[in-house]
Amino acid sequence: MKYSGLAGRRVLVTGGSRGIGYAIANAFLEQEAEVHLTGRKEGGKGPHGSIYHSCDFSKSANFKNLCDKVQHLKIDVLINNAGINKTGAFAELSPEDFLDIQQVNLFSAFRLIQTVLPGMISKSWGRIVNITSIFGIVSKEYRAPYSASKFGMDGMTVALAAEVVESGVLVNSVAPGFIDTELTRKVLGEKGMREIVAKVPIRRMGKPEEVARLVLWLASNENTFVSAQNIAIDGGFTRV
Repeated sequence: MKYSGLAGRRVLVTGGSRGIGYAIANAFLEQEAEVHLTGRKEGGKGPHGSIYHSCDFSKSANFKNLCDKVQHLKIDVLINNAGINKTGAFAELSPEDFLDIQQVNLFSAFRLIQTVLPGMISKSWGRIVNITSIFGIVSKEYRAPYSASKFGMDGMTVALAAEVVESGVLVNSVAPGFIDTELTRKVLGEKGMREIVAKVPIRRMGKPEEVARLVLWLASNENTFVSAQNIAIDGGFTRV
């Protein structure tokens, strides 16, 4: 399916070398957009036809170099997808781990938005989609740093959307639930996957391509009235 307004647009997808980010980058390529993406590995790659930028978001100098590069790209659509997680008992979490998660998941999105926003406003058109998580809507034990970053991203989305919506820039969040990716399978294993699926009302995990289709619609000209939302794509997990 083709979405209007995406062909020829310059798109940046952070964390686009695998999983949900890869699917999002690939979906924009299918819409004939110019797709830039980031990944941590030197010499990494995304979908065929994408432009890869290596960057470790946890390293300030590395990230500043990326922002300097992005400033000259004149990005039309920004997808903040890069993220890390570390679980653990609250009292045992190190301040360094907590701050690293905020740096990668939240602060990097803040700085990239600051970098691309003036150009979007000058064109009176722009789309920003922040990939949050169901753990930015609900939470559970041992996920305090991750949930803090994702709840924070939702709050930032709402405030920013209110500020720029009259400038033609629409800002939303998408909160994936349990998505069947290589990393999910590695972390949970087959037994863990079955246990999770039993808790999802639709009785399956989501697919990265399903998340990508929602992001495409939000970024396209088909979206004319949706802004400041955090839309869960979770098979009903957070609502039922």
